[in-house]
Amino acid sequence: MEIRKANEKDIDTIARFNINMALETENKSLHKEIITKGVETMIQNPCLGFYLMAEIDGKIAGSLMVTTEWSDWRNGFFWWIQSVYVEKEFRRQGVYSSLYHHVKKLSESEKVCGFRLYVEKENFIARKTYEKLGMSETHYRMYEEAK
Repeated sequence: MEIRKANEKDIDTIARFNINMALETENKSLHKEIITKGVETMIQNPCLGFYLMAEIDGKIAGSLMVTTEWSDWRNGFFWWIQSVYVEKEFRRQGVYSSLYHHVKKLSESEKVCGFRLYVEKENFIARKTYEKLGMSETHYRMYEEAK
């Protein structure tokens, strides 16, 4: 398995992954034009974050996105793992684990104080995977106001 940073050639694949992930986990339909432009904006503006791609035998098996949040309490960045998707044929084969370990390796040369992500309450398989990798549920609840 090869893990690499995404580039402009990956935009359509990442957009498709995000559309599939939203439908599978939240039963939400994303607008292809909006998500494609959102992925393109991220790739063209590295200050916003980055995507990682996992390839097996030259085929894209999965991807994830990393964004940052400054913590004044810790004088460092939390790296937020988002938009995680693994193609069905590659699930339960260590794709996410490889991506996560790569994120942690990349963080060694940065001022990163920890890793965070959010997961659907009912996504028990993902929750178990995150816990197996050393993550734990926090005491925080998430609120939002959509615009």
